[in-house]
Amino acid sequence: MEETRPTSAEIIVIGAGIAGASVAAELAPHASVILLEQESQPGYHSTGRSAAVFAPSYGPTPIRDLTRASRAFYEAPPAGFTDHALFGPRPILMIARDDQLGALDELIDLISPETDVKRLDASALTEAQPLLRPGYASAAMLDMAGQDIDVHALHHGYLRAFKAAQQTLVNGAAVTGLSKSGDTWTVETSKGAFTAPIVVNAAGAWAGEVGALAGAEAIGLTPKRRTAVTVADHATFETAHLPITIDVEENFYLKPDAGRLLISPADETPVAPCDVQPEELDVAICVDRIMTAFDLDIRRIESKWAGLRSFVADKAPVVGYSDVQPGFFWLAGQGGYGIQSAPAMAKFAASAVLGRPLPPSIADEGFDPISVRPSRLRAAA
Repeated sequence: MEETRPTSAEIIVIGAGIAGASVAAELAPHASVILLEQESQPGYHSTGRSAAVFAPSYGPTPIRDLTRASRAFYEAPPAGFTDHALFGPRPILMIARDDQLGALDELIDLISPETDVKRLDASALTEAQPLLRPGYASAAMLDMAGQDIDVHALHHGYLRAFKAAQQTLVNGAAVTGLSKSGDTWTVETSKGAFTAPIVVNAAGAWAGEVGALAGAEAIGLTPKRRTAVTVADHATFETAHLPITIDVEENFYLKPDAGRLLISPADETPVAPCDVQPEELDVAICVDRIMTAFDLDIRRIESKWAGLRSFVADKAPVVGYSDVQPGFFWLAGQGGYGIQSAPAMAKFAASAVLGRPLPPSIADEGFDPISVRPSRLRAAA
């Protein structure tokens, strides 16, 4: 017989990927929380398919601020959070051809006041990334603050903390309807109805659809497919220590990954939210771009997959209470930056849900909550 579970709480969080799991864990010591996940297990979609690099120089301003504010958590997670290190060194190299030097210099000017980066000329670039074909790139930006992130350990650490607080996770609970009576939301799901005065929409690529069910404002959220491929490592070079190497205009990237090379054409194809799969054309484009830039002869694809990265128009997240539906809280639009910024994002979002001040560790990085509020999208429109 199925164990009886609560159907009402002070807060319902929709989505148990990294955004939902982390904010639910942060809320758990302060309120009763029900965490709803549409799949049979959390993290099936974007969270479980992330290349996951901590890149303080990557993303729009709010993301960079939250990423820097997340470093302390990654370096020293709370006791009992995980048995594994969350970080492993992974320098970040943004490369530029002659025709991309303007974009490179703009990036360095933007990033250098926040993060210690170095401009490399062609000779230094070859030393930093020996896989590059001679003459392909003429300069680069090197960010030594980059790290690989253990996504599984991070995600499951948050889920473990949530469950340790005696809170409720319901898997297989796809949301089919939201309605409000007085101050109480009712969330209809495939596992029954759940009620709470506050609903946090952390539904990832489905966040726009959940918002529509609630009658909240449209935020223009667009899920975009990104393709990833693994291929054999270079036959002679030792690559494990090499940086993740990214085209400065983000047309591709290459990252050493557990004895293989993880490559991507960095595609951003708008799609409806779904269990997205890679397209053969994108895989072919990926291989062509990588072989053009790197001294690699790719004969076989070892594995391939795709994930969804969801954006609004300005590519910054949408975090805050709806302007039209009281008690409905947006936590959406993290794009491809949701893992690296998760610890600080969760602390900020939880404080905002509870009506508490911005944590000082986040304020100290210059983060401005106004930059991610839903109302900024209406003002821009």
